[in-house]
Amino acid sequence: MKNFVYILTDSNRRCLHVGLTDDLLGTVAFYKEHKKLFFDAGHLVSRLVYFEEFVVEESAINRFNTLATYTRTQKERLIRTANKDWHDLSLQLGQAYRFIDPMPSFPAAKIA
Repeated sequence: MKNFVYILTDSNRRCLHVGLTDDLLGTVAFYKEHKKLFFDAGHLVSRLVYFEEFVVEESAINRFNTLATYTRTQKERLIRTANKDWHDLSLQLGQAYRFIDPMPSFPAAKIA
């Protein structure tokens, strides 16, 4: 089973939320549907700007713990390496899963 470590942000890039899931599309869809559930009205976190895919759950947990300790500057630097313009990757990810290959390759790192 695949695991994903991801970073979500709001439209103003004020809040950077690091998470871990085994269903990336489902998790992002949940955040988009329940924007005010976890954050206040000023931080509607629903834009997927970075993710990494893992095959081994322990590796995903270790990476999540590492990213969770990153400073804002370190997170921004990481995001810019894979997604320079901070596009919402969930839009591309959803289209790729629906129309092309069930396991597309994206700029974010794939780590075993």
